[in-house]
Amino acid sequence: MIRFISGTLLLSTLFITHSFAQAKWDNSEQNAKTPAQQLVAGTGEDSMSAYGAAKPHTVISGYGELYYQRDFNQKTAIVDLKRAVLFVGHQFTGRIAFFSELEVEDAKVAAGGSIGEVGMEQAYLKFSLNPRQYIVAGLFLPRIGITNENHLPINFNGVERPLVEQLIIPSTWREIGVGFYGQTSTLPLTYSVAVVNGVNNASFEHGTGFQAGREEGQFAGANNLAVTAAVQYFAGNWKFQVSGYMGGTTTLGPRAADSLQLESGVFGTPMYLVEGDIQYYHKGISFKALGCNVSLPDASTVNRAYANNVSSQMYGAYAELGYNLLQSSKTEKWQKKQLNIFARYEMLDMNAQIPSNAVYDGTEKQTHIIAGLGYFPIPNVVIKADVRLLHTGPQNPELLVNPNPNAVPYNQNNTFLNIGIGYSF
Repeated sequence: MIRFISGTLLLSTLFITHSFAQAKWDNSEQNAKTPAQQLVAGTGEDSMSAYGAAKPHTVISGYGELYYQRDFNQKTAIVDLKRAVLFVGHQFTGRIAFFSELEVEDAKVAAGGSIGEVGMEQAYLKFSLNPRQYIVAGLFLPRIGITNENHLPINFNGVERPLVEQLIIPSTWREIGVGFYGQTSTLPLTYSVAVVNGVNNASFEHGTGFQAGREEGQFAGANNLAVTAAVQYFAGNWKFQVSGYMGGTTTLGPRAADSLQLESGVFGTPMYLVEGDIQYYHKGISFKALGCNVSLPDASTVNRAYANNVSSQMYGAYAELGYNLLQSSKTEKWQKKQLNIFARYEMLDMNAQIPSNAVYDGTEKQTHIIAGLGYFPIPNVVIKADVRLLHTGPQNPELLVNPNPNAVPYNQNNTFLNIGIGYSF
């Protein structure tokens, strides 16, 4: 669990903690300190997070993670450099700064290959209006859920990001737009609202929700737009958030959209997302829970146009409990380290509701139980290990293409062993 150094969760590279806590509110989040944060070293980007930074300067930083995974059903194992990210930021004046992240996924991108990705994860300007309010413009991460903005590997338990925040909220989800962020002067409350380009329903795929429909700043359609907003409230060691998204999914112009019988326009063929989450940290005990629902009321028209077998509603939720075993250590050496054990339960259904022209897929109704640990020899380096137990609904034979008559029956249960490392500097 985490807390963002600049008073916003948007600047996802500016974390100073992987354990969230908010012990007090003094009208300036960046002045609040908690026991969890005192365990974590600052990074180079911290110098750019404060309002009114004195001198122009450029900062280079980054993060990354790699893992080993054993699939016990298939009796196979893989190792992968999941991502390596380079952060470059520049402070122009006390009120104007630039933030960027260049990411390489799965180690490389080969010519003609479909695995791996090189892309800008963020590239935006921040305009500080005063100590409590600012505007961002460019490619940035909407404030939705816990992991989307807070995705550094030192900031979440487990080798893998929560599955709900991969399949239902496709972290990391970035779009081009303009956002306004602030916090109230009298209450422990922050807020945000942003206008970004919408997603593209032509790219929706069965089994991944709207993940492939993200535009990610590459020739993004701007015929359709989206509005996203979030409110966060802090109470002692608790943090509460609700966020939402409403946007059109048809990027085509009116004539092309009409030919496919799709609704065009700013909010044409709309998609809605509602999310709520809770986070807690106190004396080494951490807890977080999240629930999310996504609806695409006109899924039948999307399926008719593109035959992509998408659902009209999907949902996901998870709850996680963790504890730092070194919290009560009497030795100063071990007080500066962390050994976190955790357990997380996740449930999701990407076929919660389907239109009449879709085919139900029971494998998209899943539960995951994950338990493991993470050791921090220093605050910005973690060694992780966990076991994930997966259970799904039954496979639908109608979705099998040319099945082998001797194919092994589908197993609704599987076990994965994950071991990984992560860093941030």
